[in-house]
Amino acid sequence: MTTPDAHILIVDDDERIRSLLGRFLRKSGYMVSMARDAAQARRLLAGLEFDLIVLDVMMPGEDGLSLTRDLRKRLDTPILLLTAKGEIEDRISGLESGADDYLPKPFEPRELLLRIAAILRRVPALEVAQPKFLTLGALRYDTEKGELWNGDAPLRLTGTEQALLRRLAASRGHAVSRAELIDDLGRGGQGEEAENSERAIDVQITRLRRKIEADPREPRFLQTVRGTGYMLVVD
Repeated sequence: MTTPDAHILIVDDDERIRSLLGRFLRKSGYMVSMARDAAQARRLLAGLEFDLIVLDVMMPGEDGLSLTRDLRKRLDTPILLLTAKGEIEDRISGLESGADDYLPKPFEPRELLLRIAAILRRVPALEVAQPKFLTLGALRYDTEKGELWNGDAPLRLTGTEQALLRRLAASRGHAVSRAELIDDLGRGGQGEEAENSERAIDVQITRLRRKIEADPREPRFLQTVRGTGYMLVVD
C-alpha cells in the first residue's frame, strides 16, 4: 500500500484485543479506527471509507458473519474475519458470507500483518500512481527508469538492488516483509533454502544502504521494521 497508508477498521467486542491490534497496526504504518460492535461499525462506515475491515465473528448482538453478508450487498471493501473457531465448516461459512480471508484465534500478529498485506495487494483500486521522482536526501530516484541519481551523476545499482528499490519504492511508507521481497525477486524456497533466501535479502539491503544512506548503521530512508521486514521512507 502506498501513500496515503491504508485505513483499517477493527471491529471486536474485546477491548484488550482492539487496543493491541490498534497499536500493532499503527506501528506497522497503517491508519486505524476501531468499533466495539456491529452497530458502531455501521456508524463509522456511513461516514468514512476504509481500505480493509478486520472483523471478529463472535460478537454480542449482530455477529461478524451477519455483518459481512450485509456489507457485501453494498461495499467491496476487503474483509478479514477473526474467530475463536478453527473448524473447516466455520472457515467455509466465513468465506461464503463474502469475507476475503479468515484467521482463527489465537494468532501471531505477524501473520495478521502478512495476511492484510496480501489482501491489499490483490485489490486493484488501492494501486496509486507512482510519482516520477522520489527524494532520498541528496539523492533522487527515478521510479520509471529505476535509476538512482546524486545530482547529475548516476549511482550504479546491481540488478538485484534495482529490483529491491523498485519494490520498496512502490510500497514507500509501508513495511514489506522479507517473504514478499523473496517472492518478488523469484527466490522462494523451503526449509534451509528459505532461510538462505532471507539472509540473502538482508545482505542486499545492507549493500543498498551503503549507497543511499549517509550512515548505513543508522538508516534514515531504508528502515528495518522489527518482526516484519523493511520500509522505504522518502522526503
